[in-house]
Amino acid sequence: MALARDRCICLRKIDYSETSQILLLFAREHGLLRVIAKGAHRRTKAGASKFDGGLDLLDVGDAVFIFDPAKELNLLTEWGLREGHLGLRTNLRALYLAQYAAELIALLFQEHDPHPSLFDRLVQTVPDLATPRVEEAFLAFELDLLRESGYLPELGRCGECGRTAGENNESYFSVERGGVVCRNCEGAVPDRLSVDARLLRLIQGVLRVPRGGAAGSNGNGSAAAATPQRLPKLTRHQTDPINTLLARHVEHTLGRPLRLSKYVLDGG
Repeated sequence: MALARDRCICLRKIDYSETSQILLLFAREHGLLRVIAKGAHRRTKAGASKFDGGLDLLDVGDAVFIFDPAKELNLLTEWGLREGHLGLRTNLRALYLAQYAAELIALLFQEHDPHPSLFDRLVQTVPDLATPRVEEAFLAFELDLLRESGYLPELGRCGECGRTAGENNESYFSVERGGVVCRNCEGAVPDRLSVDARLLRLIQGVLRVPRGGAAGSNGNGSAAAATPQRLPKLTRHQTDPINTLLARHVEHTLGRPLRLSKYVLDGG
C-alpha cells in the first residue's frame, strides 16, 4: 500500500491512549477518512513531532497516510499544520457554527467520496465565522453543503402544487414533504410549520449568489467560492429560523438528532 498525500481538515478527534489520536479527516481528494495518529502527542527530546504535537478540531494541514479503502481505520504517518484557526477560540458562536458544519459533513457524506469544491468552501468559511459576517457566511455554506450532498429541501416551489414559494406573506414548511408548502395547500399537510415568506425569499437570494470564478482562484487549481462580502448582511433574527428549519429537515431525513444544533439555534 502506497503512501497518499492530501490537504485535510480535522472534523472529529478522540484521544486514544496517552499519546495517540483517532481522527475523522475531510480530505480534499479523498473525502472522509478515519485515521489513527500513533504517538500524536509524543515529542522527542529535541521537541520535534511528526504530528506537530497532535491535531485539534478544525485544524487544516497537509497529511501523509497509508490509504486502504477496505480498512475502517487508516494510518496517519505525518501532519503538517497550515491553519489552526485561532480566531475561533475567542468567539463561542463561531466555534459552535464551525463544529456544527463539521458534524453535518460527517453525517451527510460517505467515506472516501471526495468533494473538493465543498472542501475549498469549508476552508474559506471557517475563518469567516470569526468575523462580523458570521451569520451570512455560515448560512451560505450550509446551503451549499446541503445542495452538494443532495439533502437541500425544495425551497423554491410548493411541494404540493408547484406554485412559486414566497409569493404570499405567509408560507409553510413540511419535513414530510421535504420543502415548502403554499398557503393554498397547507390544510392538507398536518406537519406544516409556519415560515415568514421574507425568509424564503432571503434563502432563494443566497442560493442565487454566484459561486466560483468571480471570486478568483484558491491555489488548488479550482475556483474559489464567492466571498461573504457579496452576501447580504444577516442577523440571528433572520438566520435562526432558517437554521432551525434546515436542522429539522436533516434530522427527519437521517432519522436521528443533530448533536450540536441546540448550541447554534435560537437560545444557543
